[in-house]
Amino acid sequence: PGTMDAVRAGPFGQLFRPDNFVFGQSGAGNNWAKGHYTEGAELVDQVLDVVRREAEGCDCLQGFQITHSLGGGTGAGMGTLLISKIREEFPDRMMATFSVVPSPKVSDTVVEPYNATLSVHQLVENSDETFCIDNEALYDICMRTLKLSNPSYGDLNHLVSTVMSGVTTCLRFPGQLNSDLRKLAVNMVPFPRLHFFMVGFAPLTSRGAHSFRAVTVP
Repeated sequence: PGTMDAVRAGPFGQLFRPDNFVFGQSGAGNNWAKGHYTEGAELVDQVLDVVRREAEGCDCLQGFQITHSLGGGTGAGMGTLLISKIREEFPDRMMATFSVVPSPKVSDTVVEPYNATLSVHQLVENSDETFCIDNEALYDICMRTLKLSNPSYGDLNHLVSTVMSGVTTCLRFPGQLNSDLRKLAVNMVPFPRLHFFMVGFAPLTSRGAHSFRAVTVP
């Protein structure tokens, strides 16, 4: 479990309870069926135990947020399996997903379109709000707007984190509009199956231009 070790050893490793890390001995190998039906299905009960334990600790559970990619095997296959299992167990709670959608220019594997197609079918049925994150657009923003000649995953993740922070601001701070996940869905979703949002963020400035940017509050 190299990924888990990286998270544990990283700067935010202490944020997570050690017994909340659930992992298997092998990955899904970019195979959606492995994540959804075989390898992932073996692990999903353990994951649900952790989810149940966390949910029982809540006074008033609003819903769930899942971050995953749609191009691989684990995030797409097992991620959508987990969403459908959580939906079975908590049918009246909101399900929001931040889904990294594959694109032809920024591609790891040749089977990404298949994995994404199978995942979107699941998301249409079982998710309430899906925020689509596009790798190609992230690279584009990093190069054109932020003037980074060779963006790293850290740069891309930083962009995603600003958007996720912006989307969830209304949940974390008091306000009049979109004060919880359900109200956000009421304002954004015209029909239950049309819940796929394109996210945007402004203003974005390159590191070199920060000093010229005047932010004044009257």
